[in-house]
Amino acid sequence: MTAFVRVFAAATVLTLAAALAACGQGAQDAGPPPPAVTVANPVKRSVVDYDEYVGRFVAVDAVEVRARVSGYLEKVHFKDGQVVQEGDLLFTIDQRPFRNTLDQARANLALARSNLQYTESDLARGQQLVRDKTITEQTFEQRAQAKRNAEAAVAANEAAVRQAELDLQFTELRAPITGRIGDRRVSQGNLVTGGTGGNTTLLATIVSLDPIRFEFTFDEASFLRYERLSGNGKDIASRGGATVVKLRLIDETDFAHEGRMDFVDNVIERSTGTIRGRAQFTNKNGLFIPGMFARAQVPGSPPYEALLIPDAAIGSEQVRKFVYVVDQDNVAKQVYVTLGPVADRLRVIKDGLSANDRVVVNGLMRVRPGIKVTPEQPAPAAPPAADAPAKTK
Repeated sequence: MTAFVRVFAAATVLTLAAALAACGQGAQDAGPPPPAVTVANPVKRSVVDYDEYVGRFVAVDAVEVRARVSGYLEKVHFKDGQVVQEGDLLFTIDQRPFRNTLDQARANLALARSNLQYTESDLARGQQLVRDKTITEQTFEQRAQAKRNAEAAVAANEAAVRQAELDLQFTELRAPITGRIGDRRVSQGNLVTGGTGGNTTLLATIVSLDPIRFEFTFDEASFLRYERLSGNGKDIASRGGATVVKLRLIDETDFAHEGRMDFVDNVIERSTGTIRGRAQFTNKNGLFIPGMFARAQVPGSPPYEALLIPDAAIGSEQVRKFVYVVDQDNVAKQVYVTLGPVADRLRVIKDGLSANDRVVVNGLMRVRPGIKVTPEQPAPAAPPAADAPAKTK
């Protein structure tokens, strides 16, 4: 019995060992389950390629306030940095010398007119006297000449009065435009040099605020592309003022401000190979000021239908870009693609995909070409807006 028990026990142990080995081999043959990945079809949307440029704001009108007459500055009528309206009084120069000059000019004019009346009467009397041979023809001509001289004297003194009146008006310097004035450059009591020469005294500067212009430069290749698109009937960066330009400031993330192109220069700068463009923006709240930097988006293509995928779905292989596409058998395949610009945080795919492809958008690190995967659909999201801008990088 004892020997039988030992034999039976040994046989049982061998049977259990063989069963366990078989189970282990089966589990090893089964392998791990296919990795789960998120797949989605490319988004089809109408987009426009945008070119980005850096530029700065410039005022539509900028005026240096300088005096036309010399004199002592009597009064300043504004606060530094305030907004002034066209016609507002800014500076007053001491008017007393100019009033005296005007009074003198008026007195001279009165004297000239009195002399003219006398010569006219004298000439009228001479006409009868010369007919009666009482005076000679020479004397009559002298009276006629005296009348003509008196008329010229009246005209000269009238001009002197007008000039004196202008000089008196020029003692009051008024704002030629509406805009924001800078700080005063001269305090009252100082001597101001006026006139039209180069040594006149600068009193202040005024810049207009609304509307305001944004100037930038673009290269010759972009200029040719814009011109050809415009020539084909597409309104791209044209000089007609219809092209919409979007803009963002240095502390903003979105191109939320819209303006319109209103000027493209007529020459290309030879030293840089660039040409100057300009757009105009409304500035009712005064946010933009001349000299401020910003980035602008200019449409670089007509609207076109494009396929877009998230940037996270794109892999790199040296200089080539690829995505993983899952076929009907749930096998991942590597597909090389040609990238376009970014539109609404999605990447435009120029070539390599179709609208029905299932692209791996999540779990890219778990995928290898030719392996089987478990595709999962992402949660539905709100549809994006049409004609989203595409930013060229």
